[in-house]
Amino acid sequence: MEYIAIIFGAIFINNIIFAQFLGICPFLGVSSRLSTATGMGAAVLFVMTLATLVTYLIHDLVLMPLGLHFLVTVAFILVIASLVQFVEIVLKKIAPPLYQALGIFLPLITTNCAILGVALLVLQKGFSFGESVVFAAATALGFTLALVLMAGIRERLELADVPKRMQGGPITLITAGLLSLAFMGFSGMM
Repeated sequence: MEYIAIIFGAIFINNIIFAQFLGICPFLGVSSRLSTATGMGAAVLFVMTLATLVTYLIHDLVLMPLGLHFLVTVAFILVIASLVQFVEIVLKKIAPPLYQALGIFLPLITTNCAILGVALLVLQKGFSFGESVVFAAATALGFTLALVLMAGIRERLELADVPKRMQGGPITLITAGLLSLAFMGFSGMM
């Protein structure tokens, strides 16, 4: 039951974009097309889960035993950047079609604050190893859901009769605000 609460909470109630306000840059930048939003979501799912798994282990097996807790942020940033580069190299060698499909998304993930935010939130919430992995995957699914919803709306807005001064950025920000309000409706469910 606890895992279900973590999953539902991470996807809907405490959505990383709409409630935590992490990952806003890729949310606004990559959500113009449904195909790019889906690709970015898949890449974030993979990297966020893997990065949380690795940073959790580094925290518990290296930093805490050596009394280096104050280096958590710096260590996590280095681990996430290295991990993304390693994954990019491995995918390029082992699975070129997957590497081509992810394209520019892997390097973009290095600068996505949601990845570091989830790694730090796991520590702050005191999750176990299993709960951390489930939380990371569910948070990435929530991120993907937000991206896909926004991309679908933005594609429809291109066909709509939006006033000239509202086109582009203004209507995107208004839409993001309305989506955020819609997700607030889930807050009383758990």
